[in-house]
Amino acid sequence: MGNAIIYHYYENLMPAEIRKTLLHVEKTFIEGGKAAVIPLTLIAAIAVVKNPWLAKDGNDVFVEDLKPGIHDVAPGLGKMLSDMVINEAGSGKVIEGYGKSAIVGLRGEIEHASALIHTLRFGNFYREAVGAKSYLSFCNTRAGANAPILIPLMDKNDAGRRSHYLTIQLAIPDAPADDEIVIALGASIGGRLHHRIGDRYQDLKDLGHDVDNPASV
Repeated sequence: MGNAIIYHYYENLMPAEIRKTLLHVEKTFIEGGKAAVIPLTLIAAIAVVKNPWLAKDGNDVFVEDLKPGIHDVAPGLGKMLSDMVINEAGSGKVIEGYGKSAIVGLRGEIEHASALIHTLRFGNFYREAVGAKSYLSFCNTRAGANAPILIPLMDKNDAGRRSHYLTIQLAIPDAPADDEIVIALGASIGGRLHHRIGDRYQDLKDLGHDVDNPASV
């Protein structure tokens, strides 16, 4: 589905003003000079949208209640970006690691970035599409155009599986503008190549801690 078709398909589902979408795919075949048996695939689906809580004339005022904007914008974005990731991966079943990220432009608040991704109205589309049990790892920041977009990932069903602690990193030269928010979902097919640092369960065992009570409280 091309970007124009995507936009027209989803524009009736949300009032968000989407300037553009991007799909980022990278495959790593060699790490540390050693070839992988199975390459690592990382996927990111990104939307650049107008910040719904800023005034169009530039005379911004503090908006106390963000809920109407969240309800209007978050579900459509969650559905659209989830579909973009799944379409590229081929199915939700093959996705192993997942995460989300938002960058608000310099006129906005960190709370604006958080508002659109820290809601079940956004994340549940993705969680259900990939059959996940873990929470979506996240990053929310404020920055200008070309800032690093960091999408932290972890295993969709096991937060202690360190092999899937990954980060997708990219940038968009012209986004976010001061009045925009960059919203992203990330996925991995596979974990880090040549993973060999164990997992938190082995650490807990070595330290004599209970897996179900790691802080021993």
